[in-house]
Amino acid sequence: MWDKLALILLVIGGINWGLVGIFELDLVAWLFGGAASLVSRVIYVLVALSAIWCISFLFRNNSPAHAES
Repeated sequence: MWDKLALILLVIGGINWGLVGIFELDLVAWLFGGAASLVSRVIYVLVALSAIWCISFLFRNNSPAHAES
């Protein structure tokens, strides 16, 4: 469950960064009252924590034999 939630937040963050890079539109800031608003900052922190969590994906052994045990 935590892995999927972290991945969803990371995708949201990636899409937001893509919009910033292509259109100079920070969708999170636009939706929640600016980049300095509390809600926007909480979302930015959650996305960052999700990215840190997803680093663990690089070091996991996800082979079928390991998943069964």
